[in-house]
Amino acid sequence: MEKKRIVFKVGTSTLCHGGKGLNFRNIEALSRALTDIKNEGHQVILVTSGAIGAGVAKLGLDARPSEIRVKQAVAAVGQLELMHIYDKLFGEYGATVGQVLLTRDDIDRPTVKQNLRGTFDALLKMGVIPIVNENDSVCIEEIESEHRIFGDNDTLSAYVAALVEADLLVILSDIDGLYDSDPRKNPDAKLIPVVTDIDEKIIGIAGGVGSSLGTGGMATKLIAARIAGEAGIDTTITNGSNPENLYAAAHGDGVGTLFTL
Repeated sequence: MEKKRIVFKVGTSTLCHGGKGLNFRNIEALSRALTDIKNEGHQVILVTSGAIGAGVAKLGLDARPSEIRVKQAVAAVGQLELMHIYDKLFGEYGATVGQVLLTRDDIDRPTVKQNLRGTFDALLKMGVIPIVNENDSVCIEEIESEHRIFGDNDTLSAYVAALVEADLLVILSDIDGLYDSDPRKNPDAKLIPVVTDIDEKIIGIAGGVGSSLGTGGMATKLIAARIAGEAGIDTTITNGSNPENLYAAAHGDGVGTLFTL
């Protein structure tokens, strides 16, 4: 089996039970599957959402905050909680994880970009699974000229995949992939197994944002697939609640929707 460098992206809807706290079943299954995929010889990078969602639960808030400074404070609490859980659960399967927090400027500045690439290479050669998130505690729209944001972690995952010259980007969603219409509204919606061109028709069926705790939806995943495609990287979008999907995606067995642009 060909060994690959794979970037996996997991969203808030997979990591959290709405506003009621972290979904430990999903996180445990994710940790086990990614460690197993690493043990097969692949290099694994995880781009994670969920810092604000975890912070909302940790602080006992009723909903995701709207005020920027409160979001930043909640993210600071939640990021620590999230990494603590990842460290514990990955560690139970013998994997070591490391945290990498990024801003858009880090990716766009040539010197920093080169240093980042070296850091990822060193972590992967040491057998570490890098866990990447946007640095929500400093990235705010009001000072975008100073600290430019990615806006969502789907986009972040695509830039990370391009940065590390990954072989594959796997975006884990709360649905099975891209459908020809909204499966939540249309029971006859059909899964699209392969997309070779993100044209106006594909964009039109992508829909809007996802869960209230997250920022991404299918539209942002298409943007990520396009960014990855421009770097020569295929993208798979699949359901993150089923660990078998992670294996299938890593092995190229055909699961969810494959974007090969």
